[in-house]
Amino acid sequence: MKQLIGTGVALVTPFNDDLTVDHKALANIVNYNIENGTDYLVISGTTGESVTITKQEKYDIIQTIAKANDARLPLVLGIGGNNTAAVIEEIKSTDLSNFTAILSVSPYYSKPTQEGLYQHFKAISEACPIPIILYNVPGRTSKNMEPATTLRLANDFKNIVAVKEAGNNVQQYLELLRDKPKDFHIISGDDDLALGVVLAGGSGVISVIGQALPKAFSKMINFGLEGKQDKAYKLHYSMMNIVNYIFEENNPAGIKSVLSTLGLCKKNVRLPLVEATAALSGKIEDFIKNFNS
Repeated sequence: MKQLIGTGVALVTPFNDDLTVDHKALANIVNYNIENGTDYLVISGTTGESVTITKQEKYDIIQTIAKANDARLPLVLGIGGNNTAAVIEEIKSTDLSNFTAILSVSPYYSKPTQEGLYQHFKAISEACPIPIILYNVPGRTSKNMEPATTLRLANDFKNIVAVKEAGNNVQQYLELLRDKPKDFHIISGDDDLALGVVLAGGSGVISVIGQALPKAFSKMINFGLEGKQDKAYKLHYSMMNIVNYIFEENNPAGIKSVLSTLGLCKKNVRLPLVEATAALSGKIEDFIKNFNS
């Protein structure tokens, strides 16, 4: 699964002022990333506002991205949730032939035990015809998938090939890196920790800020993969403030403000999210105006 090494980006879903999907802006963001060093594209994740996207909209978004991508980069599709049967039904009813893997979030709200998490992903593994990236994001799910559970799944199921770890917990990353199977990928889901994870042996990142600053962010990750720490950290330090800004209020309101400043899409988000405040947007605009990639 070399396709999962490097910088993946969790694409936003741009909206028009009437909150319909802005397919033109979406295609532009895809091309912008392809032309500036991104390694793979992730569709319908948290940053894509997947919980407020309809089934038909998700299908249409996939078509737009696939057309714009034109098989240039690997594609990963978000299919997850806290209803195991519904996740399996979506997997079975979706044409996955153009996708390298699915990204499946750990069940949210229900707060299952570690055994429940294992059985959930076991059922998904047995139903899924393509590789699976587990997605642990306890800040959103309210339940951490512990390293022992992730590693148990990694060892038991050949099509579970990676984890997007987004617990913002350095110790947990290190436990996963120390004990993982040889070909299992540890992918950072935390933009602020991504470089450190790569330097410790991780495979890369699925990034939010990366889609706005693909040239600089992917260069940083590549330097990390090559062990060029000084060059990598120079870029890391240059982007620290913007990484903090985009998560200051909510995601994806922050990143959409960045993309708006770059002229790639509007700031619009769907309720219950609201767009970035004027104060935050001002800080973002000042950063972008002075940033040299």
